[in-house]
Amino acid sequence: MIRISTIFIAICMVLIAASIGLILYSTTGLNVSESGLVALAALTFLILYNAVSMRLRDRTDVGTQIADLSRGTADLARQVAEFGRRMSLIETRLGATDAAAQDRVHAVMEEIGEIGGIIKNLATSVAAHDELLTSVSALAASHRVSPPLSMAPDLIGQAAAAPLQDSQPALRSQATETKSTANHAEVLVAVRNAIESNRIDLYLQPIVSLPQRKVRFYEAVSRLRDDNDRVIAASQFIETAETSGLIGRIDYMVLFRCVQVLRRLQVRSKDVGVFCNISGVTLGNPDVFGQCIEFLEANRALASSLVLEFKHASFRKLGPIESEHLGALRRLGFQFSIDNVTDLRIDGRELSDRGVRFIKVPGQFLLDQKQLSAADIHAADLSSLLGRFGIDLIAEKIEGERAVVDLLDYDVRFGQGFLFSAPRPLRPDGTGAQSTAEPPTDRAVAGRPQTSTLPAATDPRLTGTAALARRIAQS
Repeated sequence: MIRISTIFIAICMVLIAASIGLILYSTTGLNVSESGLVALAALTFLILYNAVSMRLRDRTDVGTQIADLSRGTADLARQVAEFGRRMSLIETRLGATDAAAQDRVHAVMEEIGEIGGIIKNLATSVAAHDELLTSVSALAASHRVSPPLSMAPDLIGQAAAAPLQDSQPALRSQATETKSTANHAEVLVAVRNAIESNRIDLYLQPIVSLPQRKVRFYEAVSRLRDDNDRVIAASQFIETAETSGLIGRIDYMVLFRCVQVLRRLQVRSKDVGVFCNISGVTLGNPDVFGQCIEFLEANRALASSLVLEFKHASFRKLGPIESEHLGALRRLGFQFSIDNVTDLRIDGRELSDRGVRFIKVPGQFLLDQKQLSAADIHAADLSSLLGRFGIDLIAEKIEGERAVVDLLDYDVRFGQGFLFSAPRPLRPDGTGAQSTAEPPTDRAVAGRPQTSTLPAATDPRLTGTAALARRIAQS
């Protein structure tokens, strides 16, 4: 279809040529035929000029389009080459995985063969013993003779010693159970006394960025003190507190102190957060966790810096109540972390949908080749895989510089361990005494928290947050 602009140009050229003919007819005295010839010549010239100019313009446009097409083709070729390289890498890894799987299958088949041989030998031995017992029973039935008198005391002694020998394992087992029960009762009494006397101390361990080793978070670790001021680690009392129903009170007190520490940090710096451990038992208790949710809702302004941490085993067996509580915390804006990871069968999409933003994996676990051979993903790809879903990988329990160098090859962004700093106690006002004040109400928490001294990382390069901690202690 002819465009309107083309029609307009044609009309304009006709008008211009007619105008030239009229001007020549009126001014120069030429007759109508001569003026018409001149006008026709002018019209032909305009048509030729327009055709040539349009051709040049179209050629320029076509050249530009060809150049764009060439660039697009080159980009497409590069992308195809990149996809080819990735496909080759995937095929190589799949081939290595298949070889490893075949090796594992062969090893399992060999073990099954060995077990089958052991079972056959056991069946043969049982059959031989059965035949022996049958023959002895037949012999005893055919020769019912009383033992000589001289042998009677020996037989009586053996008969008396046999029950004692059989009862020794039972006695040892009973003694072990009694000792375990006594230890459990002792720890339970210590936990109750510590809660009533507020002898629950908070220890802080820094989580640093790699390779800069700048403090980005603190993990709050709870410790108890018994009546003799002996420190009891969390691994020694957590199980007892969970079975006795006291873990909820401990988690609430630790959560309260974490908010205090975080409020104090927020006065000077917004870049440092706090990890607070919550037990799965507390998460599934509606009464206790209802108080925690009310407290966290009153302090939801700290949601971006307070990370609630759960065990991987607890996260895997979430029930309807636990899922509902997690959803309520996520709606308040709080983020979650997972620790105590025992394998790399991790579904990043599912964890991201539940609000998980950090996963802690022991550094030696990431570097252990035996563990990696049975994993679904290589440790070098774990950080990038989790990063696609907005989850950061934290390597914990780092104790040597060599481990840090190896973990940097795995693109691990955060590290934690005794190499950077051990957990250090939180002490009020920079004094040597531990805090023994009872936690105030939620309304009091929303105000100005108590002054606390925070442990800094021992590495000399950890200067930012360490200086902040010293300023907090001096203020």
